[in-house]
Amino acid sequence: MLRGRSRVRAVLLLGFFIGASGCAHRGERVAVGVPGAVQTGYASWYGKPFNGRPTASGEIYNMYDLTAAHKTLPFGTRVRVTRRDTGASVVVRINDRGPFVRNRIIDLSYAAAKKIGLDIDGVAPVRLTVLGGGVTPRRTASPPRSPQPRTRPSPPAAAPEPGTMSHGCWWVQIGSFQDEDNALRAREILKINGQPAVVMPGPNGFHRVRVGPYASRHDAERARRRLITDWPPAQVVSTCSGS
Repeated sequence: MLRGRSRVRAVLLLGFFIGASGCAHRGERVAVGVPGAVQTGYASWYGKPFNGRPTASGEIYNMYDLTAAHKTLPFGTRVRVTRRDTGASVVVRINDRGPFVRNRIIDLSYAAAKKIGLDIDGVAPVRLTVLGGGVTPRRTASPPRSPQPRTRPSPPAAAPEPGTMSHGCWWVQIGSFQDEDNALRAREILKINGQPAVVMPGPNGFHRVRVGPYASRHDAERARRRLITDWPPAQVVSTCSGS
């Protein structure tokens, strides 16, 4: 009887791994939450202005802890991240969700990135190996230590910030997020890459992340074609009166 149950569990686990792999981006292997599972892709990192803010798990983000954001792995999962170009590796604990850029599979904390030289390179090819699970602590104490004053993203804006285009009513919307923190992270990633992104309130409590504005639909379409590689949901929208 026990042997039969073990066989059924093995079949179910194999089926889950195969099914998950079918949903992966081309060239990636999907990590399920079992020790030894592997995923390959690209890693990036994040630090300020998210230091001291709540993560998706409810834990306060400390850029000096060895933690990371992953799209699906359970919170508390320990993962070894190995650079495929240099062989450097670090063990991190998953306590957040992300990254929100296509083909990137993990966002490391600043401390973890520094361990493998990613703080200098920014993005690098990596291999993730699941080591095991754990319990994620929920931190409600004072914000993390930091040698410099912590910063926070500015509140959602309804119009472009100084330095962006001041005329036009055509935009490229890269996504709509229910979680405001996720919208703010997406905006910061876009700004780091030189895109004039803003967050606008949407219906039902959602937060729209848009790039622009542009003077014409043609200009917005050109921008969408540049953005769609990293942001597949990107679409052109208009706030022109009567459109």
